[in-house]
Amino acid sequence: MQLVNAGRSSDAKGAVKAYWEANACGEIYASGADLGERLAALRQARYALEPYIHAFADFPSGSDRDVLEIGVGMGCDHVEWAKSGPRRLAGIDLTARAVDFTRRHLAILGLGSELRTADAEALPFADETFDTVYSWGVLHHSPDTPKAVAEVHRVLRKGGRARVMIYQRRSLVAYMLWLRYALLAGQPRRGFDALLAEHLESPGTKGYSVAEARGLFVAFAETSVAVQLNHGDLLLGQAGQRHQGALLDLARALWPRWLIRNVLGNHGLYLLITARK
Repeated sequence: MQLVNAGRSSDAKGAVKAYWEANACGEIYASGADLGERLAALRQARYALEPYIHAFADFPSGSDRDVLEIGVGMGCDHVEWAKSGPRRLAGIDLTARAVDFTRRHLAILGLGSELRTADAEALPFADETFDTVYSWGVLHHSPDTPKAVAEVHRVLRKGGRARVMIYQRRSLVAYMLWLRYALLAGQPRRGFDALLAEHLESPGTKGYSVAEARGLFVAFAETSVAVQLNHGDLLLGQAGQRHQGALLDLARALWPRWLIRNVLGNHGLYLLITARK
């Protein structure tokens, strides 16, 4: 049985890796004549759409500390950590594409980091190595998210902090997926877990409740969880690799963003978790 489960986990991880190797997260916003212009456009779009990242990450806190980012993507946040002047900066990603983008991104700006392809469920670092572990929108893609969180705990020093964003199950994004792939498909009883796993980003993507998110971080001495509406909930920006079409364009034009911001703030896709070991 253990061999069968291991095989399934390997297959699931391979599917996640293949998805993100095809297009790194945020790559749709990278436009320009050369790589420098493309990455500058990406940084501008990222922080215009998600301005709350800076307050949550608290990049200046990396100064003279040992920092690890899990899931570097195209390197926007990693650049910010590098600018903070950490004593040591390391970054991992499941895909070589992301690591290559991030390495070139840093080099263009005259910055550096220890970068490597690695698995969040088996971090290649010793126990209690880092003061800060940061991961934005990554651990919910891992087939064994609890194991990935346990690895975050393992590599943090006592008193160190994890800053992690994972998805909320009952979010406006999930409700839209239900309308499109459950109700309009004649399958209104389809659950949110299946919808997120099959239709939101890489195969097997998961979402959690606030209570479940706290449960993932139960080994930590202190944990806080905040809900954040994102550009997907508000139908701003691009919808990613999977979702395009006239119906989506119409929804964007009619979407009641003012009402959502003032009434449905607790139904955002993002769960912002800060945990102290």
